Amino acid sequence: MFKTRLISGIILVIIALATIIPGGPVLYVTLLAISLIGMQELYRAMKVREKNFNFLELAGYAGAVCYYLSLLKGGELPQMALMFALVLLMAVYVFTYPTYHADQIMSAMFGILYVAVMLSYIYKTRCLEGGGWLVGLIFLSSWGSDTCAYCVGMLIGKHKMAPVLSPKKSVEGGVGGVIGAALLGAIYALVISNWNGTSTHTPLMYALICAVGALISMVGDLAASAIKRNKEIKDYGTLIPGHGGILDRFDSVIFTAPFIYFLSMILL
Repeated sequence: MFKTRLISGIILVIIALATIIPGGPVLYVTLLAISLIGMQELYRAMKVREKNFNFLELAGYAGAVCYYLSLLKGGELPQMALMFALVLLMAVYVFTYPTYHADQIMSAMFGILYVAVMLSYIYKTRCLEGGGWLVGLIFLSSWGSDTCAYCVGMLIGKHKMAPVLSPKKSVEGGVGGVIGAALLGAIYALVISNWNGTSTHTPLMYALICAVGALISMVGDLAASAIKRNKEIKDYGTLIPGHGGILDRFDSVIFTAPFIYFLSMILL
């Protein structure tokens, strides 16, 4: 299992670099595809889809696509796209009544916000000045902190962070994840300093952003676990060998990406 997870992890990093470095349409299309797959996994878990494709599920995907198209123009269009998505879902609800329940409608809209909108901040971060470097902070504060937390937790973890929800996670591991992410951010800033000419992109700023991102990533990780526990499933999918589905691997990235974007806007 460890070997499978390691190989899958390496492949994921390669794919991430292959899409982040060029940015633009390559990253945009990749994130849209990942968002739609993640939404499908969530819709299965939340019973928006029972067995086969249905109008509600298709309306959710249509709303996500409209949102992504609106990003190309910016301005108020993304907000308009989300309102359109809500109206579209409600139209399916009322004109097919009583086919769907209110909780399915809310889950369908939640899928658009939780998966498509949150992940889109990777693309939005890439579009910032120095965004090619800033996107790295998203993954350092999520995947990087997760690795640090795991190692520290295995070595000295004693106090349970969320004993009912995730018994294996410890407070010591959480602290190690935050400190580890901060160190990774500082080292990352030093390594890229010869190529990154932006004066505000200092090791201190990168460390601070990664530390905050690591705290947020823990919430994302635990939130995804809570949904799985509520729905009594082990993994969201089987797309990534050794990891599960898109949501199993991107659960912390989903939460981290928007905060790295806003912190970069405020601090850098």
